[in-house]
Amino acid sequence: MFVAVKTMRNEPHLPTSPSLSIRVATPDDASEVSALLEASYTKQLADDYPPDVLARALPLMTKANPRLLASGTYYVVEADIHLVGCGGWSKEAPGSHKVTDGTGHIRHVATHPEWLRKGVGRTLLSHCCNEAAMAGMKHLECHSTLSAVNFYAVTGFTIVGPLEMKLAPEIFLPGVLLRRDLLKGEGLS
Repeated sequence: MFVAVKTMRNEPHLPTSPSLSIRVATPDDASEVSALLEASYTKQLADDYPPDVLARALPLMTKANPRLLASGTYYVVEADIHLVGCGGWSKEAPGSHKVTDGTGHIRHVATHPEWLRKGVGRTLLSHCCNEAAMAGMKHLECHSTLSAVNFYAVTGFTIVGPLEMKLAPEIFLPGVLLRRDLLKGEGLS
């Protein structure tokens, strides 16, 4: 078992170790995951969405999802003792309980801004692809923000088309639906 970060907001952290570890998230990680989502989304979405859209969306997007944290398929990435990434997959489509046989869904992925382009997202996504394939998923779909489309595209996802992600009644965020075929036991290409 790895040590969970308890002081993400109050302690500055700099990338000091290339060693990343992934563990299954738990409900006890809620505050640290929420802090990571806030740090990540606030900075990374600013160039692709108007301030009024983010003002409505970010309070909803930056809260850790208790169901995901308890699912066993949501993970945190740690470098030394610092939480630097989070995300996972589910059988249920985002915003519903709809399950399509053989199709999993990438969920609530974020990398701390100080750790971008250091392999955190790729490591996490590879882990999700492997785990989903071992669980019998043949495809993964992703409801991506506009800011993350290129990341998913370079990791083997193909663009299906635009979508409106419903965050709450009358609160929508423009995004893109992507899809990736999986082979049993295969992560990212």
